[in-house]
Amino acid sequence: MYAYIGIGSNLGNRLENINKAIELLRKNHGIKIKKVSSIIETKPVGGPTQENFLNGVIKIKTDLEPMSLLLILQNIEKKLGRVRMIKNGPRSIDLDILLYDNQKINAPGLKIPHPRMLEREFVMKPLLEIESDILSKI
Repeated sequence: MYAYIGIGSNLGNRLENINKAIELLRKNHGIKIKKVSSIIETKPVGGPTQENFLNGVIKIKTDLEPMSLLLILQNIEKKLGRVRMIKNGPRSIDLDILLYDNQKINAPGLKIPHPRMLEREFVMKPLLEIESDILSKI
């Protein structure tokens, strides 16, 4: 199964945070990184006034179920110092499942496809870079 993960950071050394998260993903059994987009700088959307983000998208191949993948992503966020205090607030790292094969999931804490991804250039630009025909698959 293929999944697409949105990655972003706007606290600390943003690029280092992203690279560390990618490295931790690489070390997980059951996850194989297939493609990584360019990393772009973007203005924050929603939430309080905060620093700009670095954002990108990662395509992975995995046998993990979506909820198991989500738990791994949340564990990586925690290892890299993410603290959830303010909705859409600043964060050292943000990892979101954007798409998981053709699955549609609407569960507490997990919605696939990601509900606002089509509205967000910081998601769509890197996603289309690594998978130009993705819109036909959503």
